[in-house]
Amino acid sequence: MSKNGATDPASEAWALMRRLVWGRRPQFVTRLGELGLYPPQAIALLELGEGEPMPMSALAERLRCDNSNITGIADRLESAGLVERRPAPRDRRVRTLAVTERGRVVQGKVAEIMADPPAGLAALSEEDAAALRDILERALAATPA
Repeated sequence: MSKNGATDPASEAWALMRRLVWGRRPQFVTRLGELGLYPPQAIALLELGEGEPMPMSALAERLRCDNSNITGIADRLESAGLVERRPAPRDRRVRTLAVTERGRVVQGKVAEIMADPPAGLAALSEEDAAALRDILERALAATPA
């Protein structure tokens, strides 16, 4: 909405996208729960990727949260056998998180859950879905990092 109470197309589109994403949240949370995860843990697991172990502080930066939040998330992921803490090779005071083999399997399942489009998007024609994709790509390209 603009300051005078009128809506503009960009605000309306954003409101619709929020409804689409948040409307899927209960299903998303349920499916993650079946894996023994809450959304912050699942997102952290995906951010860890498949590469080198990541310092906990770098994960906190990527998730834009306080280091103390990462400690709790890492505790739960480690308890589930999905990650392990390791000292950083160059500075043993720095703790890194490495995804375990079991963690890689769960990462794949989380990625599948995240990639599954909401029913409303899946119901669009291929032409409409492609048009929406292209519009969103342009919007992302115009968004500052």
